[in-house]
Amino acid sequence: MKRIWDDAVRTLGGTPDAGDLMERYAEPHRRYHNTFHVVTVVRDSSQLADAFAFTAEERAILALAACAHDVIYDGKPGEDERASAAWARERLHGLDEAHISRVESLVLATITHSSDDPLAHVLLDADLAILGSEPEHYDRYSQAVRQEYSQYDDSQWRTGRAKVLKTLLDREDLYVTGPARQLWDAAARINLARELQEL
Repeated sequence: MKRIWDDAVRTLGGTPDAGDLMERYAEPHRRYHNTFHVVTVVRDSSQLADAFAFTAEERAILALAACAHDVIYDGKPGEDERASAAWARERLHGLDEAHISRVESLVLATITHSSDDPLAHVLLDADLAILGSEPEHYDRYSQAVRQEYSQYDDSQWRTGRAKVLKTLLDREDLYVTGPARQLWDAAARINLARELQEL
């Protein structure tokens, strides 16, 4: 992941400074939002980007946002994403402000999972790719997320998780881009409905 970060910064004309990127994703309290997750998001966003005419600069910005989007993770929705965006801004000093701002805005888009930016559409879809994975992979994901929210008792967890699952299932388009819908939508809806039924 550090190599991906460094290559993207160089593509944008900067000097790489990944700081504590690797250490952050290796923190022991992370069960899902860890190195494996972020590398998967980088991979899936790059795969989706192949379907669009993104420039090399845009792909570099997308890679940086994918690397940074969960770099701060303490189980505090909204706060974590804002802190991750601030972390990215600090590490990208020296780049053109337009590039820094776009990386920052992509990370912030993961708060609401909505944006008008085509790069954000790809990032957000890649972030949700796990929902459309094989059932056993999905089950490992849901168990890992439960461990990250272990401060809540089972009743609180079921209530909160059911709300999240229903919100996702109620979306007309679970994924924004056509390629993501083709790849993951049908399986994701089956996985989400199954988890909701089993809560």
